[in-house]
Formats: sequence, structure tokens, C-alpha cells
Amino acid sequence: MSNLSVVPHWIGGAERPSTSGRTSPVFDPALGVETRRVALADAAEIDAAVASAKAAFPAWRDLSLTRRQQVLFRFRELLNERKGDLAEILTSEHGKVVSDALGEISRGLEVVELATGLPHLLKGEHSENVSTGVDVYSTKSPLGVVGIISPFNFPAMVPMWFFPIAIAAGNTVVLKPSEKDPSAANWLAALFTEAGLPDGVFNVLHGDKVAVDGLLEHPDVKSISFVGSTPIARYIYETAARHGKRVQALGGAKNHMLVLPDADLDLTADAAINAGFGSAGERCMAISVVVAVEPVADDLIEKITARMATLKVGDGRRSCDMGPLVTEVHRDTVASYIDIALEDGATVVVDGRGIEVDGDANGFWLGPTLIDNVPTSSRVYLDEIFGPVLSIVRVKSYDEGVALINASQYGNGTAIFTNDGGAARRFQNEIEVGMIGINVPIPVPVAYYSFGGCKDSAFGDSKAYGLQGFHFFTREKAITSRWLDPSHGGINLGFPQN
Repeated sequence: MSNLSVVPHWIGGAERPSTSGRTSPVFDPALGVETRRVALADAAEIDAAVASAKAAFPAWRDLSLTRRQQVLFRFRELLNERKGDLAEILTSEHGKVVSDALGEISRGLEVVELATGLPHLLKGEHSENVSTGVDVYSTKSPLGVVGIISPFNFPAMVPMWFFPIAIAAGNTVVLKPSEKDPSAANWLAALFTEAGLPDGVFNVLHGDKVAVDGLLEHPDVKSISFVGSTPIARYIYETAARHGKRVQALGGAKNHMLVLPDADLDLTADAAINAGFGSAGERCMAISVVVAVEPVADDLIEKITARMATLKVGDGRRSCDMGPLVTEVHRDTVASYIDIALEDGATVVVDGRGIEVDGDANGFWLGPTLIDNVPTSSRVYLDEIFGPVLSIVRVKSYDEGVALINASQYGNGTAIFTNDGGAARRFQNEIEVGMIGINVPIPVPVAYYSFGGCKDSAFGDSKAYGLQGFHFFTREKAITSRWLDPSHGGINLGFPQN
């Protein structure tokens, strides 16, 4: 019997120890050791979490916008004060370096700050006298209980893409975080309770596919928000929609950086390093393919290689540049692509296997890896590797590069590096991708714009956060109103003409 602590659920404003008898290991990736377990929910616990949210909904829906806003402002202040504590939790379970964890929290805080503007963002419209004595106006009402299923790579930021807006709009939430790094979700729930959020408005349900399917199929869950791989996003979308739910399911990516011959190659090399190897490449917005328009490839590779040599890989608590991957299994999967590249005739310029690290030898390490001349038929090019592997594909022209990017099954993010404004403007018009950077390698929109891609990178018709987030978490009602003068009356069985 393990003596490790078990991360409990958070239901009804308090920790709820699991009775399912099922748990999953949680590792410290930099040490390669299991540090705790996490509960895996059964059907009864799924029902309990949803029932808690459902019971809390009427009172939270009917609470004034001012009171909701005050809770969100207090949550924002507490989170900003204690973000260092949360960053340590993220590093201990995900492995990302502390500075990257703090950056993740800051981006999540942007959405919390957006959500504090809820009185303005929840306004409807009003038209007077559309017909004699008749007014039409609209209101925005919350959906009810909403489900959020978040990935391992951003345990704080991605949930915050959704739950602040959902709660601001008057909904109640059941969050199912990744079982690989579950503790951040409980920490956020406890902080929200401290900020004055009523019990049951925000619940955390830990689990695996059983919990996911439970939320997808539960009749009291009105919507599902998901971020993860494309196969699972498609499954989430199809299953939840089949059960009558509103769905936003963001999938995988294979993000390209198109480098034109006139680009500043020093700026471009810095961007490729930052976007390719930050957070060990475990980002859906990571640049994984540099599309170099000849004749720049050799010079660019030289600059990237020189910068890679300066990167310090190790324990994220030791002021390193890049930490470990999240699990041993994932590390081994990512590393296997280096052999695939060699088998497919690519050139491994920098091999990240077996590198020296500033950390425990048992950590889940893989150093930054650079592969040149990657065939577009290779799985190294086609698959979302989700690790610190950067591919170089050489093309002869801008047109060839654009055609290559548009042929991808994914359409999440892309970037162009150039000093030619006309080329950049043409690129943003012709490229079939949801988020575009011009000399910006990771074009994640600020909170008052919305995040999301197209093609196999997104399922459903709504992006995350921004105005689309408020649209997703509300249902519009249109009211047609007439207050009759007491002198009017009479019976008329004809079809209304006005």
C-alpha cells in the first residue's frame, strides 16, 4: 500500500477524498520519482460534482453582476499576490522552469482581468418601437453547469481560458484537469473559495476517460470546453454534440515559421529557439517546423545551432532554460522521432539525447534537437511531436512555402519572418491558419481577442476567451414586448402582420 498522499476532488467548496479506489501516479519530472497519487473518479463522484454545480447554479445565476464582479476582482488580487506558490506547483508536476510557469500564470491572469469586465460584456441590445408600441430587446443568460477538460501542458493557464468567463457569465463549473499534473486545479479552486466564490460554483473532478465520458454524457452538463490532441478533440466534439451539448474543442497543431530571404536572421534564430524549445516544446503553439526560403537555410541553421549550445537544460527550480518532459513515456516517444528522422533520410544537426543536465539523472530529459532536410512525407514532419524537436524544411520560394503550410491538416498557428510589409500582408490573407504572427513566433492573442485555429486544430464554432468566450458561455434571449393602452382590446384571430 502506497504511503503517498492522494490529490482529492474539490466538490461543494471543499476537498472531497475519493472513494473510487482508483488512483494514478503523479511524478516530479525533474527527479523521475512519483511524489503523490491523484484520485480517479467513478460514476458516483462524477454525479456528485455535477450535482454540486447544479445546486449552486440558481443562486449564482441570480446574484447581481456587481457581486460577481467583486468576487472576480478579489480572485485576481489573490492570484497575483500568490502566483509564486502556484508556479512552484506547476514546476514540481509539469517540469517547466519557474519563469515559464510564472509566464503561464500571467497569461491566465489576463483572462481573469477580462472577466472582471462582465457587466459590459454581458449587455444585450434594445430596439424601441419596431412596430407601434412594440419593443424588442435581448438578454444574455448563463447555460447552467459547464464542463472543462484541460491538458497537462498548461495546468493553470488553459483552465483560466475558460472558467473565469464561464463563472462571470453566471454558470457553474466542473473542471477535469489532466491527471499528470492535477494539483494546480485544486489550488485555484481553494483560492477562488477564499475570494468569496460560493460553494459549488467551481468544482474540480479528477479522473481519466471515465470522468471525461461522464461529463460528455451527463444530461445536466450543458457545454464542454476542451484543449488537447486532435484525435481526442474530435472524439470530444462528436460525443458531446451527440448528447446535445454546446462544444468548443481545440485540437493539435504543427506550426510553421516561414522565413523569407530578407528576414533578420538573428531575430529569426532567437525566435526559433524561444518558440521551438520553450516549455520543452510542450505547447500547442510551439514552432515545430522552420520553412526556410533558400538561400537562407544554412546561415539560419548555423545561428540556431550556436544558440542551442548555450541553453542550460535541467531542474526548473535551478534557473535553467528548459526543463524535462512531463513523463518518461512521453520523453521516450518524442526521442523516438530522432531515429525516424534518420531512417527517412533527414540530417540530425543537434541530437538532444544523452545530454548533460543540471538535475537528477533519473529525470525525464531530452535536450533541444534540430533536424535538417526533413522530408514532408516523414512522420517527423507530419506528426505533432509535442517536444523539443525543431525541423527545417527548405523551399525555393514564398509560394512553395505557403502551399506547404496550407496543405497541412492543422491550422492552429503560424508565423512569417520578413522585412517586406507587402509579403507579410499577402501572407496573412493567403494563409489558412487561425492565428498568425508577423515577426512574432508564438502569436497567442491577448485576452480580449479569441484563441483558436481551424481545420483539424479546432472543432465547434467558438474560440476560447475574448468576446467569443462570452458568447459561448451565454444563451441569447430575444424578447418582444408590448404594453397595451388600457383603452385598447378586442379579439383578432388573424395571423399577426406586425
